Amino acid sequence: MISQFFVLSQRGDNIVFRDYRGEVAKGSAEIFFRKVKFWKEDGQEEAPPVFNVDGVNYFHVKVVGLLFVATTRVNVSPSLVLELLQRIARVIKDYLGVLSEDSLRKNFVLVYELLDEVIDFGYVQTTSTEVLKSYVFNEPIVVDAARLQPLGPAAIFMQGTKRMPGTAVTKSVVANEPGGRKREEVFVDIIEKISVTFSSSGYILTSEIDGTIQMKSYLSGNPEIRLALNEDLSIGRGGTVYDYRSSSGSGAVILDDCNFHESVRLDSFDMDRTLSLVPPDGEFPVMNYRMTQEFKPPFRINCLIEEAGQLKAEVIIKVRAEFPSNITANTIAVQMPLPKYTTRASFELEPGAVGQRTDFKEANKKLEWGLKKIVGGSEHTLRAKLTFSQESHANLTKEAGPVSMTFTIPMYNVSRLQVKYLQIAKKSSSYNPYRWVRYVTQANSYVARI
Repeated sequence: MISQFFVLSQRGDNIVFRDYRGEVAKGSAEIFFRKVKFWKEDGQEEAPPVFNVDGVNYFHVKVVGLLFVATTRVNVSPSLVLELLQRIARVIKDYLGVLSEDSLRKNFVLVYELLDEVIDFGYVQTTSTEVLKSYVFNEPIVVDAARLQPLGPAAIFMQGTKRMPGTAVTKSVVANEPGGRKREEVFVDIIEKISVTFSSSGYILTSEIDGTIQMKSYLSGNPEIRLALNEDLSIGRGGTVYDYRSSSGSGAVILDDCNFHESVRLDSFDMDRTLSLVPPDGEFPVMNYRMTQEFKPPFRINCLIEEAGQLKAEVIIKVRAEFPSNITANTIAVQMPLPKYTTRASFELEPGAVGQRTDFKEANKKLEWGLKKIVGGSEHTLRAKLTFSQESHANLTKEAGPVSMTFTIPMYNVSRLQVKYLQIAKKSSSYNPYRWVRYVTQANSYVARI
């Protein structure tokens, strides 16, 4: 049961506010933002997704820089409310095409209409874009995509050798193209979030992939779609060990487990690994999967910290890209906690380094290294000279680290799961809608011990 729902900008501006039950004070948005803003000053990292202030439970998720928040005084399941907030964000994006502060302000009438249909007197009614189309009749005001922040290479879709910018999906499921026509197209995302832990000697201790196949359809009449995956796809560990050092990525793809959207029919899945579905409106996950089979990690991280005289130490971090040279990773960030008595850090990058930044966060004693992009097969090194306020009485490696890393690699996936073909039921001989497929690999928890 939800008392209030509101959306805040990064500056704390209240963009959307709906009070469903009148049980929580009207100033809750300001209380929430002050708590989140000053959380870091208390020596913490980010504010947790759920916390309590004066008997009010606050739940929040951050989506494209916007804070989606729900409040309640009763004891509800946190995972249920957090999932609801994600779904509300997805429904609003489906209708507006673009989720941003500008699009919310321009379409506030439509957004409030959606919120009143999704939640009634604090109780959830539906979060299905398709169901909501029967009750919501306002047309969205389309925000000019040119005013959006430029999208990086991760926002590129592929159709054969054609490339299409990700802004192609920034359109509403209910708005037509200029001239009243509707462009027939379907978008498929294979998104993989990988978790890897390396030992201090560079061996892989744990590795896991959490993947999802997302689909967004703009096909009129909801025709049937057949989506074929790798023929050698296996589900459930059968004891087969894949040695990624031999061969160039051949071998069966073995998933530990998977689940499918309710619209997916699995009649021929066991026989030829083909999924049949009639896609609902909006964005939805066709399939979620998990894989713990050993895979080749996209990056190798080596880190060394050693004393370099009295009250001084040196840190060397090397990052090597293990993927092909035609692939480029972007928005890479490396972090490493330093000993608590570190007072200063000076950095030395390799000669000719471009698009890199370094920082020492004195408040929480962290080293930060950012790289705009890394080309496959390349290696980058950072040297940092540390100054301490007192002598170290223990082993430095126990008081520093581990090194963690975040990144995005477009058009690359480590599991080798692929969409072999995307077949759409033809209405006529001239019907040939656009099909766009994108692969994205992101770091979930990528950690190297030192």
